Amino acid sequence: MATAKKAPAKKAPAKKVPAKKAAPKKPPTKAAAAKKAPAKKAAAKKAPAKKAPAKKRAPSAAFMKAMTPSAALAAVIGDKAMPRTEVTKKIWEYIKKNGLQDQAKKTMINADAKLKEIFKKAQVSMFEMTKLVSAHLK
Repeated sequence: MATAKKAPAKKAPAKKVPAKKAAPKKPPTKAAAAKKAPAKKAAAKKAPAKKAPAKKRAPSAAFMKAMTPSAALAAVIGDKAMPRTEVTKKIWEYIKKNGLQDQAKKTMINADAKLKEIFKKAQVSMFEMTKLVSAHLK
């Protein structure tokens, strides 16, 4: 008699239980952070309160120094000595009054006969204008 050998029953593999790992440290909660930080925040809040109010900026003495215009520039702005800032204002008054600002490109100034003596060009940019005018001031 041949007896059939039964195949041994396979055991289900045992589930591995992971070893407990150290839990990663969580960042402190807001409540914990608030307990540590008040000293810093309180100091930061007090500092701006002690500042004095901002003072108005004084103009540079170099710009406020009275300058004498040349004869060509005096024909446009007058022969009285004045600071550079006033000279620029007077030139702009003259440009606006005579409609010398280019209509297509507003940064360009078209020179008439008086301004052509100062600029030595038919058209200059408003940024170049102050440089050319400063050559006519003493």
